[in-house]
Amino acid sequence: MERVSLTRTVPADPETVTDLITDVKPFMLAAGFDEVTLDGDDLGITNRVGLFEIELDLEIVDTDAVLRYEQRQGIFESMMTEYTVEAVDGGTDVTATTEYSALDLPVLGEMIDSTVISRQRTKELNNQFDWLVEQVT
Repeated sequence: MERVSLTRTVPADPETVTDLITDVKPFMLAAGFDEVTLDGDDLGITNRVGLFEIELDLEIVDTDAVLRYEQRQGIFESMMTEYTVEAVDGGTDVTATTEYSALDLPVLGEMIDSTVISRQRTKELNNQFDWLVEQVT
């Protein structure tokens, strides 16, 4: 299982940050995805990465995390992302963790390896963190 985890301090209280994260559609669009659909707990993401268009069918899962979603269908054998918040001096630490296992498409697997996925996911999470900071400053 591969893992990407980032933490950033957002200069706002945990309740404000939680409200922004749980407004799922704009929060997901902030990652830079090309399309986001939300119907109840069903979350769809379309993203163009290089020559490829990646579509993920995700489910929002109720846990102790502020937001957690897991892949139902997509290019990974399994994938989940969760966001947690913790009050700290000067604001709220937001931690985003994505865990995924091997690509499920052999053709893509050779061309999009773990390094590319990790780099792309880091960029997406940083975009979301930037958006959170912009919303509160």
